Amino acid sequence: MKIKIGEKLPNFDVLNQNEERVSLDSLNGQKFVLFFYPKDDSPGCTKEACNIRDNFSKISKAGYKIFGVSPDTPKKHRKFIDKYEFQYDLLSDEDKTMLNDYGLWGPKKFMGREIIGVYRTTVIVDDKGIVEDIIDKVKTKIHGEQILDSIQA
Repeated sequence: MKIKIGEKLPNFDVLNQNEERVSLDSLNGQKFVLFFYPKDDSPGCTKEACNIRDNFSKISKAGYKIFGVSPDTPKKHRKFIDKYEFQYDLLSDEDKTMLNDYGLWGPKKFMGREIIGVYRTTVIVDDKGIVEDIIDKVKTKIHGEQILDSIQA
């Protein structure tokens, strides 16, 4: 993994579901959570995103914005948000620049086969753009609680 706790997050500049630009610079002065996931509307990703939705108000009360990040298009993100009523933005990293810059794209095992894909990982960032925590053992069914535990630690 290229990103490390205590270091500044590499810059990013991607589109959200409304095709609006979101970058590290645009989030300056705000604490935020980036959860990287493989694919909109797949079983594990849906469980993860819905559990974050269900914990959204607690995470927000703790002062953090939330963003999901995957290689899906803004249009697919819009459908995923509308279907499950997510209160947070999904960021589109179609060319995988962000995933590669962060070291979150590469070979992994899936259903016994080796594939190339997203390493399901969550990055918690402070208001100065410094990585506070990295959750790389994501439990999709309770990931919102994992995030809360991390930001309250």
